[in-house]
Amino acid sequence: MANTHYRSRRTKTGKKLKKNRKKRSYELAYPPIETKKGPERNKIVRTRGGNAKVKLFNSEKINVVIKNGEVKSTTIKNVELNSSSIDYNRRSIITKGTILETELGFVKVTSRPGQHGVLNGIIVDYKKSKK
Repeated sequence: MANTHYRSRRTKTGKKLKKNRKKRSYELAYPPIETKKGPERNKIVRTRGGNAKVKLFNSEKINVVIKNGEVKSTTIKNVELNSSSIDYNRRSIITKGTILETELGFVKVTSRPGQHGVLNGIIVDYKKSKK
């Protein structure tokens, strides 16, 4: 069964709606890409208009922009905090805004790994919280 971005099969009150047409290709939906720390693994997906998206499944490296504008590639030690979801935080999923512990310090992810296919970030001042 294909995932779609079409209307719900039920109304607000719970009544079943009649199907008035078939699914259209422009309503096609993909499951979310949950990027984790691990050996590099990505997939190229064809999108509308013949364009391509690179889906990043695993990555061990992140490109970090340092204060003077220099970009360095560094390895990820740990996923420190993901404020987008407590479940993502527990499972160490990397999304935009996630704070990672690296060799250069704490880095905030500025790219969307499921859409861009690469991890980019900036160094942030982050204090490790005591659990």
